[in-house]
Amino acid sequence: MGKGIEHGEGKRVAARFRNALALCAICIVVNILGAQIALALKLPVYLDSLGTIMAGVLGGYVPAIVVGYVTNLINSIADSSTMYYGIINVLIALFAAFIAKRGWFKSFPLILLSILVFALIGGGLGSVLTYFLYGAGIGDGISAPFAHQLYDNGVLDVFGAQLCADLFIDFIDKALTVLTVALVYHLMSEDFLAKLDFVPWQQTPLSQAELEETMSAKPRTLSLQTKFVVIVGSIMAFVAITTTTISYLTFHQSMIEAESANAMGITSLMTKAVNPDRIDEYMTDGENAPGYRETEQRLADIRDSFPGVRYVYVYQIQKDGCHVVFDPDTADEPGSDPGDVVPFDPSFQGYVPTLLAGGEIDPIVSNDSYGWLLTVYTPLKNSAGTTVCYLAADISMEQLVADESSFLASIIALFAAFFVLICGVVLWLAKYGIILPVNSISRASNNFMLGDESVRSLSADQIEALGIRTGDEIENLFDAVNQMSQEAVRYTADAQEKSETISRMQDNLIMVMADLVESRDKFTGDHVRNTAAYTRIVMNQMRREGIYPDILTNEFISNVYKSAPLHDVGKIAVSDTILNKPGRFTDEEFEIMKNHTIAGKEILESAKGAVSEAGYLDEAQRLAAYHHEKWNGSGYPYGLAGEDIPLSARIMAVADVFDALVSKRSYKEGFPIEKALAIIEEGIGTHFDPQVARAFLHAQDKARAVAEKSNAKKQAEEEAAAAKAAQEAANKDADTDTDTP
Repeated sequence: MGKGIEHGEGKRVAARFRNALALCAICIVVNILGAQIALALKLPVYLDSLGTIMAGVLGGYVPAIVVGYVTNLINSIADSSTMYYGIINVLIALFAAFIAKRGWFKSFPLILLSILVFALIGGGLGSVLTYFLYGAGIGDGISAPFAHQLYDNGVLDVFGAQLCADLFIDFIDKALTVLTVALVYHLMSEDFLAKLDFVPWQQTPLSQAELEETMSAKPRTLSLQTKFVVIVGSIMAFVAITTTTISYLTFHQSMIEAESANAMGITSLMTKAVNPDRIDEYMTDGENAPGYRETEQRLADIRDSFPGVRYVYVYQIQKDGCHVVFDPDTADEPGSDPGDVVPFDPSFQGYVPTLLAGGEIDPIVSNDSYGWLLTVYTPLKNSAGTTVCYLAADISMEQLVADESSFLASIIALFAAFFVLICGVVLWLAKYGIILPVNSISRASNNFMLGDESVRSLSADQIEALGIRTGDEIENLFDAVNQMSQEAVRYTADAQEKSETISRMQDNLIMVMADLVESRDKFTGDHVRNTAAYTRIVMNQMRREGIYPDILTNEFISNVYKSAPLHDVGKIAVSDTILNKPGRFTDEEFEIMKNHTIAGKEILESAKGAVSEAGYLDEAQRLAAYHHEKWNGSGYPYGLAGEDIPLSARIMAVADVFDALVSKRSYKEGFPIEKALAIIEEGIGTHFDPQVARAFLHAQDKARAVAEKSNAKKQAEEEAAAAKAAQEAANKDADTDTDTP
């Protein structure tokens, strides 16, 4: 790719980036203005997600997430609680981009369906989040009047009333919002929408079909996209869980310490209400002791002055339990009488020795017979400095747990929005900066490897057209693959040309060697060509019938067919007297003639040493050596039987005999084709491999056509030769008559 093209692509990317920033800024302003307009006009809607949905529909995932998140950041300046609802806006952003990519805004029924889903996200999830943040209750927002009406009429409980009211109001809000966005979407041209759709291509942009094909690659285990999701999600989850746990534990500890300090302050006030030197009198006389009732009332007043304090009491600790000194009644239950003995709760068993000794103990959190409580025991000493009793305050843990749950929900909500923002941006950048370039290289390379020469050339052009410019190792990989593909195309073209030249030379060499034999045996020329044709007919039929499928490959068939003309090459070592004898051979002559198989094998063995890849010569050698072997072992030169005879030689045996039968020789006329076929059938299981011979008979029509064509050719040649001889004789007679005086 030239510098001018790179520069032009860089300008387009910069323009798209500027468009995306402008879209985000406009949509954030739309969100804020929409909310302010709805508030100023006291409309029963929010209009605070109009810009978020618009960004998702027009710009895609990342602009929408940024708009939703930043809007909440800005709104949280005036109201910090708004920040907790950032996850709702982010989910709305994701769904808006999702349905826009799938064409929902081009179909009115799908637009209506999207309104319902948006309402479920905004109203449903928003109401659930409010419940976890602040507990069950009806707020004072837009939906409050409707919620109060549902609750006051006894239709629903508090949470159900608020949920239904939120869903109803949010459905109206999202209907106005989505229809407005749909109108804006349909008013824009396709070209303008394309400019707003911010895709950070770092290669030549792909069409939607190409994008789907590229992303549909099936890896052996996990795809890059899945790995990125797992890695980024795991890291973010680990950070979120760790931070949330630390924050929660810190908050929990601070709440315990704060409530403990509160309880200690209460017991400190109680010391001013109780006279330690009169404890024995209170224990003995109880409510009849002077000032007892007044002291008990002061303790009750101290308890009621502090929300969250459930009990205050004064115990004297003895071995048999806690002896009640003061235990003011509460609104829910009466207190114990003076002198009553309260057994030690299990949570206090470990502290009994310290309490009996009059020592101080740390605050205790227990969940025993009196409920879930934070208890503080403060020793009360008399004027002699001896601990005479303990002042105790119990603070309910329910409120503390509610506060902690609200805190945990707020932390999770904050992290969820941030989690989606970071994951969305990282995965979005990874998709266009890593995943798509790698998948594009892989897809183009696969096409290159699987195609023929023309497809490889086209694939090489497609690889170069990817134009990947990530500026990192992926770009280096692309440059290397691109260069390799271009070199491979050139190398393959050269290799193909040389291979074709070698193949032509090979075929010509075979025919030269066959012609060499033909020049000595006047019957061999047509014979070698016919037998080659018969072998191909047999092999193709065998493959159709599924015979020896592992052996009958394209390469095997090609090698046998090409080398078939060499099966009688050994005849070059036989003398002309025997080779062209017009009658039958004597026994001695036949023994000499049989040696042409061994001679052919040796000749081809020498030829194999001159070439590096001699697959066809291997078959030629087997044909030459074994084509006169018979299935029952009565053949020559080695007497091999059955499948010990190479398959190529068993095929040649049928072709050789059939052509010998139907061809005319100096010592015989050619047999009729029907008789020759009958002889082949008779030789099944004795002379011929049964499967090979039957396949030949099944394809006899093709064999018949070859034989008839060859015989017709011979007859035409003989007639032409006879006519020529007659013409020459006539010419000679004419010359003689002219010379006669």
